[in-house]
Amino acid sequence: MTNTFVLIFIPFLVWMLFFDENSYLTHRKFNKEIEDLERTISFYQLKIASDKATIDKLGDSLQLERFARETYLMKRENEDIYIIEFDTLQK
Repeated sequence: MTNTFVLIFIPFLVWMLFFDENSYLTHRKFNKEIEDLERTISFYQLKIASDKATIDKLGDSLQLERFARETYLMKRENEDIYIIEFDTLQK
């Protein structure tokens, strides 16, 4: 402990690891945030690809009608739609 190099290096190391503006903890937090943002980017890229495929399919008028019927429960005139819901609760 009498070595001046050790007496100066240890506080410097502690300062750089924990208290400095560019500390290890700050870098770790930023790296975690970057990973979260990259996961979000990949999720939205997959979602965009899926939506583009849906848009391409909707170019056909029959597919557009099918999409409207299934998604928005639209119907033709003089047509009745019955929605059947199953009760999944055990009695």
